[in-house]
Amino acid sequence: MPVNPWLALTPGDDPAERIRQVGRAHESFVSGGGRPDRMRTVVADSWARSAAWIGADSTAPIDLADDDLEAYRSAHPLATVMPIFRDLLGGLAEDGDHILAVCDAHGRMLWVEGHAATLRGAASMNFVPGARWDEAHAGTNAPGTALAVDHAIQIFATEHFSRPVQQWTCAAAPVHDPATGLLLGAIDVTGGDHLANPHSLALVRATALAAEAYLAADRPVRDRPAVAALGRDEALLTVRGKRLRLGRRHSELLVLLTMHPEGRTGDQLGFDLYGDDVNPVTVRAELSRLRRILGPELLDSRPYRLRAEIDVDFGAVGRLLDSGRVGEALSAYPGMLLPASDAPGVVRLRRRLDDRLRAAVLAAGDRRLLQSWLNGPLGADDLEMWEAYAALAPADPFAARRVAELTREYSLQR
Repeated sequence: MPVNPWLALTPGDDPAERIRQVGRAHESFVSGGGRPDRMRTVVADSWARSAAWIGADSTAPIDLADDDLEAYRSAHPLATVMPIFRDLLGGLAEDGDHILAVCDAHGRMLWVEGHAATLRGAASMNFVPGARWDEAHAGTNAPGTALAVDHAIQIFATEHFSRPVQQWTCAAAPVHDPATGLLLGAIDVTGGDHLANPHSLALVRATALAAEAYLAADRPVRDRPAVAALGRDEALLTVRGKRLRLGRRHSELLVLLTMHPEGRTGDQLGFDLYGDDVNPVTVRAELSRLRRILGPELLDSRPYRLRAEIDVDFGAVGRLLDSGRVGEALSAYPGMLLPASDAPGVVRLRRRLDDRLRAAVLAAGDRRLLQSWLNGPLGADDLEMWEAYAALAPADPFAARRVAELTREYSLQR
């Protein structure tokens, strides 16, 4: 197995033998043979996720077309870095053996470029602009899996979950918003088996970093500070044009202060951080250090409060829910609020947001929203949501099995 888990092959591997070996494991898996044990873990995990949504002969669906596609991609942030993608990877797309592809954070293909003959081959599997190539719709593939695991990755031949894609090999890297750290999409190169080398992975990763650097340099300095704390153990603060990664306690304090614009006393913040086991001296010391980071123009005392409005990612999710935009709220939710925090005040905020979002998804009764929830950080063991999904997708055998498994597990726990 490769030492680097993101690379498909190691030096000395026989590509043809590897294709046969993985192909046998794939056929066994899709026939109900259980999780393969001689596979890259990242691929085996992806197969398990893919099997929850699609069959092994599925084809990616078309989400956007014609004027809708053109309007959407022209307004997308990645449109501004397409010249960089074409400059760094366009040579590959013009050689007749490779395709350059760019997708959004939902796996929708925005641009698919290359030699006409190669594009015709890709079109046979719906690898075209507007198609949905996240794992839930296309199975294991480099751009979709790069989005799922938030890391650059190669997917080699029979490692693809969907059989129609197994003649291709691809390398992809996620691209992030430099201000918030949120995913914007992924850059991908697709071609033949020869792409399974360290250089292709390094190239797409370098291209993604170049795009992020351009976006950061091209972005005007924000008038208001911003905090990203969803799906992160340590919050990311953008202030005065700089990005700062805060420590755990400072992350918790800043999140708590954003939720109390009227201010909090040291005792109140101490209770929110430590519960009954509060040490006032420790709290004051942490607040003093946070004030040095934020500056006196941002953090006031007596009571402690923020002197400027701060954009917070978890607040944006709440506002979307308030306006009934459940799908957008779910898309804006990359994970739980400071998931490693056990501060009582943060735990309350986390549960409140998670419960609101979950209830909204359940009430919407939308199969795709339920799919997104089940494929997210809170959905794997959520029996009620699996039952709701199974009711909307009665022909999905995996959903029925998952409901049965969770029902059995919960009955044993009682």
